[in-house]
Amino acid sequence: MMNQWRNFLIARGARIDEQSSLSFPASQTTSDCRLFDLSHLGLIAVRGADAKTYLQGQLTNDIRELSESNSQLSAHCSQKGRMLALLRVFQVGDTLYLQTPAERLPEIIKRLRIYILRSKVNLEDASDALVRIGLAGDGAPDLLTARGLPAPEQENRLALSGEFAVIRIPGTPARFEVLAPYSAMTGLWEHLAEQAAPADAQDWTLLDIQAGLPNVYDLTAEAFVPQMTNLHLIHGVSFHKGCYTGQEVVARMQFLGKLKRRMYLAEVTAETPPKPGDELFSPASTSQQASGRVVDVAPIAPGRYALLVVAEIASADGGEVRLGESGPLLSLSEPPYGFMEAT
Repeated sequence: MMNQWRNFLIARGARIDEQSSLSFPASQTTSDCRLFDLSHLGLIAVRGADAKTYLQGQLTNDIRELSESNSQLSAHCSQKGRMLALLRVFQVGDTLYLQTPAERLPEIIKRLRIYILRSKVNLEDASDALVRIGLAGDGAPDLLTARGLPAPEQENRLALSGEFAVIRIPGTPARFEVLAPYSAMTGLWEHLAEQAAPADAQDWTLLDIQAGLPNVYDLTAEAFVPQMTNLHLIHGVSFHKGCYTGQEVVARMQFLGKLKRRMYLAEVTAETPPKPGDELFSPASTSQQASGRVVDVAPIAPGRYALLVVAEIASADGGEVRLGESGPLLSLSEPPYGFMEAT
């Protein structure tokens, strides 16, 4: 179905770029809203009588709090507490969906299946079952309601309407993800494209970065403990749910350790585009390892990039963190939610 959806977009002006991603020509609309194809995100469907119990033992968040009116951020970790995937988890009917960058799906499905054992659980790649699109802009709620779709007001809330699921994604301006079968999504896209400018996946990533929302890619799998990416600040970790894979390490850092690295917003001017996993350097570092790593990156102007980076707190406070040992200096700032722990 994704090939069908891709062909649908190409027939409406989308182009395939050098990375085989879709890009869109400039739009003539004067609306402040932008429309996104989110095929770069993949879906795992989890079904079965034991689905919630099973996921409760695998993910950092409390699956018991999940319902058809809210979504969650959650991580799947290694035994050492290192993040293998960052997931948006939501429920439609009897199916639980895990959304993560599509490049991570084969590895995560493989690893999750190891822990099923005798549980009544079925895992499958559901990326072809539901088309994913995004809508962002101050006028986005009105565009959705004009089509008879809900526009949740609170971040991470989920609303269902017929074949459509709508999730309010954190950040400014208002941002929504809409999921539906191909047959239902084509008409919605054509209508929205008349009033919102189609935009590239990198622009959606930029909105994630500006909202302080991390991702985990192949290049950064097992690079971070959840707290390093501020997951405990954005309601992605429960410290009261009980055991899950990697829980001992995550809990020890929270209750017994001292967080030495955390995630910052950053900007940098660089001749070579940064990429997730790139190492950071600071003369103030006392670690035998790199001073930090790039979490995510998106261009904001020619040669200028917005990033999320995990950096040593001491290095960031020292005021000199570079992209590579002799690379350009990063300008660091707090994420929009700050560094105070959420309650």
